[in-house]
Amino acid sequence: MASWIPTVAAVGMAIGPPLVYVDQAVSIVRKKDSTGFSRDVCAILLIANITRCFFWLGDHFELALLMQSILMIIAQLALLYICVRYRPRVSPENFGASSRPLSFWQWHTYAQYIEFLAGYILCSAILFLIFSRSELYVMILGFVALGLESTLPIPQLISNYKQRSLYGFRASTLLGWVGGDSFK
Repeated sequence: MASWIPTVAAVGMAIGPPLVYVDQAVSIVRKKDSTGFSRDVCAILLIANITRCFFWLGDHFELALLMQSILMIIAQLALLYICVRYRPRVSPENFGASSRPLSFWQWHTYAQYIEFLAGYILCSAILFLIFSRSELYVMILGFVALGLESTLPIPQLISNYKQRSLYGFRASTLLGWVGGDSFK
């Protein structure tokens, strides 16, 4: 087998999944409307990939997968910014009508999302420093990251059901999810 094939596969593994969201972001910017795309997808991917980075610190897995997590965090931060900037006019946070405790992940400004993520990273770092020598703790980090990511389609399904429409959700994102899960 050619020696370049594993390198190409590793690069594809690292950049492929974050690229799935480019079409979604471009579509939102063009329409200037994020209706139809659930920001909860960003929440799941951000928290799962941040957790996966801490898991890597305790149990080094393939470097390509770590790079995938880092690139996914960057991609989701950008997509979240776009979604907040082009938020639908009739969203719960515009009316102060969120039914979630502390209006979780339905905040008014992008800075509030960043503050939450900074707090999550800080708490994760403190816990990691305390428990990193525990093999059980490191395994739990891996399971949490994997478990969170496995719930990825659920908020999008709920959003589509509530709208009774697929408006705003790109087929390329769905194909990326299916393709990525098939590849795994």
